Amino acid sequence: MSSVPFHYVDLRTFCYATEDEKRVEAALRTYLPEKCELDRQVTTGHHGDRIAVLSARLENADDVRYVLDRLTELPDYDAFLDELDERVSEDCSLYLTLDKQAAFGGEARQGDGITLRAKVEAYPANREAAVENAREALEARAERD
Repeated sequence: MSSVPFHYVDLRTFCYATEDEKRVEAALRTYLPEKCELDRQVTTGHHGDRIAVLSARLENADDVRYVLDRLTELPDYDAFLDELDERVSEDCSLYLTLDKQAAFGGEARQGDGITLRAKVEAYPANREAAVENAREALEARAERD
């Protein structure tokens, strides 16, 4: 398999006191390979409520490809590709938010609740090169389907 131009992909979500943590974990796992370990940190909200932060960093190329393949299932994937210029920051990070409720049902959709940050490889390390590398990788994953 060819390499992917990403150093890593971070996925993170919050589990608020009103949510079932197992369900929130299941939603996050929609975007993760089967044996991926989750980091869990517990913090306290402004009003003293418990908030669990669930996250995973994927650095292995196969794991990154798994996430990219899940993204190709977005109903608005072409619009996502069209927005890459706005979604890649000056530090070569690609940002996307995903719908936590849809993910719980196994569906990939843009929305709120799960944050994806992918560090794009770019040489030289500039935004324009990162956008182009991300576009090529994401289009190549979509063509596989």
